[in-house]
Amino acid sequence: MGLKGKRILIAKPGLDGHDVGAKVIALALRDAGADVIYTGLRKTPEYIARIAVEEDVDAVGLSLLSGSHNELVADTLRCLRDMGGDDIAVFVGGTIPAEDHAALTEAGVRGVFTADRKLEDVVSAIERELGA
Repeated sequence: MGLKGKRILIAKPGLDGHDVGAKVIALALRDAGADVIYTGLRKTPEYIARIAVEEDVDAVGLSLLSGSHNELVADTLRCLRDMGGDDIAVFVGGTIPAEDHAALTEAGVRGVFTADRKLEDVVSAIERELGA
């Protein structure tokens, strides 16, 4: 079934300038049928939330390698709620220490993906979460 008909925003919040992983995920999601929007580097949580709401996406994928994932995720979730996008699923990928996964999930993140996950497993997990 894939992700046909699903709209997913891939974003790089904060100051991190490495986006290869975000682009790989964007291409994999596109290949699974999703309509993918990539915001580019160094976007603020406010910008990400605004684009997500304006583009009426089903999910936001945040790619984080800078170590500031807890703060940036919390800010993005808050901005989404403030802008009426609290129904948008949020996924996180990148360099996320195992000890932070539970707190991110409790905050509302629907999936935490690190480099040790197979690409097809990430796509399958997102498909399940979005009911695709």
